Amino acid sequence: MKNLSIVILLITSITFQAQNKLDFSYYLPQNITYNKNIPTPESILGYTIGEWHVSHDKLVEYMEVLAKNSDRITLENRGRTFENRPLILLTITAPENHRNIENIRLNHLKLTETNESSQLNVNEMPIVLYQGYSVHGNEPSAANSAIVYAYYLAAAEGSEIELVLKNTVILLDPTLNPDGLQRFSYWANTNKSAHNNTDPNDREFHEVWPGGRTNHYWFDMNRDWLPVQLPESRARIETYRNWMPNILTDHHEMGRNSTFFFQPGIQSRVNPLTPLKNQELTKEIATYHAKAFNKIGSLYFTEEAYDDFYYGKGSTYPDINGAVGILFEQASSRGHAQETINGVLTFPYTIKNQFTATLSTLEAANAMRVKLLSYQRNFYKNVSKESQKDPIKAIVFGDEKDKMKTYHLAEILKRHKIKFYDLKTTVTSKGKRFNKNNSYIIPIHQKNYKLIKAMFDKRTSFTDSLFYDISAWTFPLAFDLNYAKLKATAAVGELVKNLQVPKVPEVTKSTYAYLMEWHEYYTPKALKKIIQKGIRAKVGLKQFSLNGKNYDYGTILISVQNQNLNIDELYTFLTNVSKNSNVTITGVTTGLTEGIDLGSREFKIIANPKVAMIVGRGVSSYDAGEIWHLFDQRYEMNITKLDVENFSRVNISKYTTIILPSSNLKLSTATLEKLKSWVQSGGTIIGYKNAVKWLSSNEFIKLTFKKPKKILAKNISFEQKKDFSGAQTIGGAIFEAKLDRSHPINFGYQYDKLSMFRRTNIFIKEDSSSYNNPIKYTNNPLLSGYISKPNLAVLKNTVPFQVKRFGRGRVVVFTDNTNFRGFWYGTNKLLMNAVFFAKTM
Repeated sequence: MKNLSIVILLITSITFQAQNKLDFSYYLPQNITYNKNIPTPESILGYTIGEWHVSHDKLVEYMEVLAKNSDRITLENRGRTFENRPLILLTITAPENHRNIENIRLNHLKLTETNESSQLNVNEMPIVLYQGYSVHGNEPSAANSAIVYAYYLAAAEGSEIELVLKNTVILLDPTLNPDGLQRFSYWANTNKSAHNNTDPNDREFHEVWPGGRTNHYWFDMNRDWLPVQLPESRARIETYRNWMPNILTDHHEMGRNSTFFFQPGIQSRVNPLTPLKNQELTKEIATYHAKAFNKIGSLYFTEEAYDDFYYGKGSTYPDINGAVGILFEQASSRGHAQETINGVLTFPYTIKNQFTATLSTLEAANAMRVKLLSYQRNFYKNVSKESQKDPIKAIVFGDEKDKMKTYHLAEILKRHKIKFYDLKTTVTSKGKRFNKNNSYIIPIHQKNYKLIKAMFDKRTSFTDSLFYDISAWTFPLAFDLNYAKLKATAAVGELVKNLQVPKVPEVTKSTYAYLMEWHEYYTPKALKKIIQKGIRAKVGLKQFSLNGKNYDYGTILISVQNQNLNIDELYTFLTNVSKNSNVTITGVTTGLTEGIDLGSREFKIIANPKVAMIVGRGVSSYDAGEIWHLFDQRYEMNITKLDVENFSRVNISKYTTIILPSSNLKLSTATLEKLKSWVQSGGTIIGYKNAVKWLSSNEFIKLTFKKPKKILAKNISFEQKKDFSGAQTIGGAIFEAKLDRSHPINFGYQYDKLSMFRRTNIFIKEDSSSYNNPIKYTNNPLLSGYISKPNLAVLKNTVPFQVKRFGRGRVVVFTDNTNFRGFWYGTNKLLMNAVFFAKTM
């Protein structure tokens, strides 16, 4: 086959002609013919690609037209975003392949099955290529180039393209982040001048907060390939697992003064679970990119800046699944045309480069088709051998008092098609008990062995001290679940084929009182519904026993008498709450207990919380979005988002709690005093990460901070300077903390140890009174991930949490994010405890 690179036009400069002279032929190969029956983008959009930023609705409209007019394309809607936009996928291949597409898919999946793959003739099989664009909505050159690519694949004529389509199944995901793309396209288009203003200071290049990078809840979706907490991620992971592609490309943008990046990344930062052969193939594919960019005169770089360590990114997830993931980063015009150190960077030029990389990937995939198919087959054969040699034969996980956290981790396994089983019998390992009714077991010997290790292993030794993203993500630690590695599979029961939400016991009707232990994940959701209904509820500050059952700190009491509902109405309501929130509510007939009686003063009334959160310029949109998502999606609780720009004009007296996500606020003296007065009058303010320093410096709370011992830069060259300083940051690791379970901030936790995620260098010295240190890092805190020795030394025995009185109010601080990326289920309850129980602290 002739090189596909001949289809790429020469470009002699970044600077492009005026937009009104832009022609679609600028992008397209000119040495081939195009089917005139295939509508061009301009005929549907009303403009030439690159003149305006395409909105998601128009992108979908054009793709639907293509699918109707081309027998090479089928289109499916795989679901909806939070803003109800369709998550479309185009499957593009030869018409004869479409007529046999299900058999091709099933045959391709056999490459991952060791007992069937040897019988396959890879010389006769098409390669599967998954190409994804603009997972960050404000990196739009990718999504716009996907339109050019789709047209090219639909309309190009000749024996060369027909052979390519015969040998390839292309899964085209034209925009991985519809909501973000829509948000950014609106911004760029509404700030566009008739004559492009290239001044970087122009408003066009400076989005308002939170920008278009993220999805509806302000999540960075290129970190969600492994946790799969978002609808967009769940759709693409389902597509991925249904096809198991050989190459996946992930098209991004970076700073305007850069050029173009393609993988491989920094070799010393490749995850050790990734086979060496994967990087060799990545390097070989890179030669096709280099050839294509050399031909058009575009500058590029490789093996710098980016890495392949965290498997939750689009370019690394394939590496643990027998494929090759490739990251592309194009310097961004962030609008229509902008001045850079390399000249004026135009939007059409960025689209052209993305299209160039797309075509060079297609060329490489076809030239290396047999090699890549063989690699996938061999990957799974090697995985089978490795898993058989592993002394660990199974992993068991569960939680006796919180079935929903166990369910949600199992749900993630199911999405990745990891096989797990019910327990045949109750298992005890190293003092941990796993009940067969609320635990699952994962046999190690299965094709997803490496993925299981990536999710469950802990790692504390590394060949490099720098990471593009986090260095640890051990899932059972993130979920605060018990887990154990077993050397036998005797406890493996029935395969879980249809994962079901756990059922809760029926509520026993009572004429006296109802009790709800605080251990279960969705108890905050249930409590909010109860209080919002006007039902009086109290929280127990001490443990007690009743009818042979032990009730822990934080048990919720709902008395039957003197409520605004009668006995029958209350029973019916609580029954519905129990079912809808998946929590256990128990009716009791007496207030006499062993321990505090139900009429004790140690049961404190819980006020109905009205929560607000400060958002806007200076606030981390990621952290704010994760809190918003937690309240809105998980606990069905309203949280009012107060923009910092309007905060001075808001009457905040109606709120019981105000949350400050990580931020560097700049408030006027009057506004600052207003906030202080609100806290002193009884409000609770909760600060995270950088907000901790802000609250301390503005005298809301008195804290003493510790600093690590400064390392002298000995034998460090100028070239190594950046790496040396970077190694002193905590990029994302997991640490062990000791809990005082009697403190209200820890209500709902069964054990006195908790795994906490940390990504800051904020170290708070412990209070002189031990009861004021309910969460404290242990003397040997590192569980998984990288931390420098000086940082580890200072972290020991510091505290990630403090709460102090300020007038009649409370100031609560967390040094780190307890809601990290939506999958750190294990520490979500700390925030909820601060919201509901601050007055008892």
